[in-house]
Amino acid sequence: MDTIQRDCVRRIAKEYQDINGHALPTLNSPPSPLEFSRLVHISRPALIKGCTHVRHDIWTREYLLCTLGSNHEISVAVTPQGQGADALVSGPDGETYFAEPHVETMSIKLFLYRLADERSTDEAFYLQSQNGNVYPTEPSEFELLRKDLPADISWASEALGRSPEAVNIWIGNSKSVTSIHSDPYENIYTVVRGTKHFTLFPPTEAFCLREQTYKHARYTRRSPSSPLTLTPSSSGEVRWSSITDPTLPESISDALPFQVDVHAGETLYLPPGWWHHVRQTADETGLCIAFNWWYDMEMQGMHWVWLQYLRGTLPEGEKDGAEPIDG
Repeated sequence: MDTIQRDCVRRIAKEYQDINGHALPTLNSPPSPLEFSRLVHISRPALIKGCTHVRHDIWTREYLLCTLGSNHEISVAVTPQGQGADALVSGPDGETYFAEPHVETMSIKLFLYRLADERSTDEAFYLQSQNGNVYPTEPSEFELLRKDLPADISWASEALGRSPEAVNIWIGNSKSVTSIHSDPYENIYTVVRGTKHFTLFPPTEAFCLREQTYKHARYTRRSPSSPLTLTPSSSGEVRWSSITDPTLPESISDALPFQVDVHAGETLYLPPGWWHHVRQTADETGLCIAFNWWYDMEMQGMHWVWLQYLRGTLPEGEKDGAEPIDG
């Protein structure tokens, strides 16, 4: 990146900070379609309280076991402790890889037991299959939950003029971490147990996150009782932020991250292109459960063009100031 480009993106980021300030709106009740469309128009996250589109009091361990059946099998992501799924990891050869989790099929009973007893293993277990793991996937591992989970959110669907592309359930404990990334969706994210801790960056600060391309790898096991091994794959390279922990003040310059805690019964609206890193705190039963509704963003107009420009200003492979990866 030459000096003119660097100064340009820094000026854009600074002007966005100056105009918008460093506070996000909090709504004490669900927005009307018109109110939500205004949030979409300015592409600004908001914490929404008092939402009634899903009950948060029913999603207990007992409910899941009773509704799904204790022997019902689900797909679970498994990673070594302290290393989130879909994250950068140093391999035994000294190379930094984009690592996807090992995926195991296990009963919901065993999964919930492992979440509750964090000390029984050094591994992190996270239900993060996404891609519509509740709706519209057919067959769905969680089809039996649909009776208590809506396929859309009325005020969002009316404002956006479309139904969600995907509805997902996420279940983990305090070990689960999601590395920083952005998505091309209007994201309605509702927590029903525990707390999600979001670190957010607007699209104007994409240059601060120093994306690079990394070789792909996946965690594997030789046998069910074997430890996880990082195995390089032939899937090509993946573009990812080189910042492994954006919550550290010294990890990023020129950026003003937002810290948002989303508690049970609260909803976060996250516009497309907003970068987010997510940690979570389990409740007293060892669970953190959330749902999200992904709506396709509007591709016409300038929004997508600007997002791609802001994300792509730093040439791939430029390592100026990149944070070392410590695994």
